[in-house]
Amino acid sequence: MKLALVGMPGSGKSTVGRQLARRLGLSFTDTDHAIEQRIGCSIREFFEREGEAAFRDIEEEVIRDLAQQGDGVLATGGGAVLRPTNRERLRAGGHVIYLRSTPEEIYRRLRHDTHRPLLQVADPLARLRTLYEERDPLYGETAHFTIETGRPSVPTLVNMILMQLELAGVIPPRP
Repeated sequence: MKLALVGMPGSGKSTVGRQLARRLGLSFTDTDHAIEQRIGCSIREFFEREGEAAFRDIEEEVIRDLAQQGDGVLATGGGAVLRPTNRERLRAGGHVIYLRSTPEEIYRRLRHDTHRPLLQVADPLARLRTLYEERDPLYGETAHFTIETGRPSVPTLVNMILMQLELAGVIPPRP
C-alpha cells in the first residue's frame, strides 16, 4: 500500500507520516529529505542559490522516483502539488491524504521556524494566506481523503486517518 501526505508547510505531513508508517508497518520517506540527499545541501541553501524553478525540477524527479517504489508512506513538500505531473503521479500511485490546516494554525506552529524559505518574509501570515489560496484547490484535487488538522494531537490525527482508510476499505478493520 502506498500512501502520500500533502498539505501546507507545517501541516504535520512529516510528523504524522512517520507515525502513520509505524502504525501500518510501512517504510516512511520525506521528499524534502530525499531532495536534500540528492542536492547535497539544505533546501534553503539550494533555493537561495538556484531559485524555486530549479528546486521544483528536482522535486519532480524525486517524486517520480519515489512514486515508482513499493509500499510506504510518503510525506511531500508543501509545494509538490504545484506541478500537474506531481499531482497525477501522487494520485495514480496510491492513496493521497490532504492534511488541511488553516493559515492561522500553521502560523501559530511555525512562527519561530527559520528553516522554511517561503516563510522568510516580512509578513509570514500574509504569505501563508496567499499560499493557501493558491494551493488549497490543488491539494483537494490531488487527495483521495481530507483530514482537518485543527488542534488534535498527532496520535489523534493518525487514528483519524486510519479510520478513514478503514471506512474506505483501503486497510482491513483493526481489532
